[in-house]
Amino acid sequence: MRKGLAASAVVLAGSALLGFPAGAVWGAVAPRAQLQEISQGTAQVVNAETSAFIAADGWFCLIGVIVGLATGALGYWLAVRRGGASATAALILGAIAGTLIMLWTGEQIGQATYQHQLATSAANTLFNSSLALGAKSCLAFWPLGTAAIIALIELARRHDAPRQDALDDSAAAF
Repeated sequence: MRKGLAASAVVLAGSALLGFPAGAVWGAVAPRAQLQEISQGTAQVVNAETSAFIAADGWFCLIGVIVGLATGALGYWLAVRRGGASATAALILGAIAGTLIMLWTGEQIGQATYQHQLATSAANTLFNSSLALGAKSCLAFWPLGTAAIIALIELARRHDAPRQDALDDSAAAF
């Protein structure tokens, strides 16, 4: 029992900690909208039709799906096969924590520079906005990817189990 709880805690923590590098990747690749200082401490988007906000959300979703599929597959191989439901729950809870850490980490990258430029720039100065997630539904992609890959692997294993039993029975008959 203690061994299972310890393994689940390790799986949860390991999955959650992946949020830091995932957030760093999101912070590095996601585009930012260009802003123009209109008065001290106030800026507006230069191009109201910019796709930077949607693209940033898209990058968050893509990274979340990739990390979710990876943690689901690796977590299944390392933990779920032996730990069962508790390891599965730990992976999914770790994915939820990881996606929140990813959000926080990505939004922190460049935040200090943005705040400094907003506070000190002269009127008409152009600079990039800070990164923010607009579509909060993107937070579900990592946990859903993790859960989906675990479910698919488990379904495939259960689907193949009767066939393997039948093959073993037919081989024993000869």
